[in-house]
Amino acid sequence: MSGMPYRAEFVESLPDLIDESEYADYPRGGLVRIRISADESGVHVLGDAFRPEVLESLLAALGAGPIEQMLCG
Repeated sequence: MSGMPYRAEFVESLPDLIDESEYADYPRGGLVRIRISADESGVHVLGDAFRPEVLESLLAALGAGPIEQMLCG
């Protein structure tokens, strides 16, 4: 994570936007899903990707933050 232009806050869990059954359809890891919602507290962007660096770059480019991240493994 070092060198990324945003502040990450690690959280215990986040909703999945990609199902494990989709892995075989994207053997090169190119799937990214984004969900945007708004409420009285602001706009929320939730993302899920096979390749974290792709999603991190996209969210960092949007600005604001911090970005909540979940450690997988």
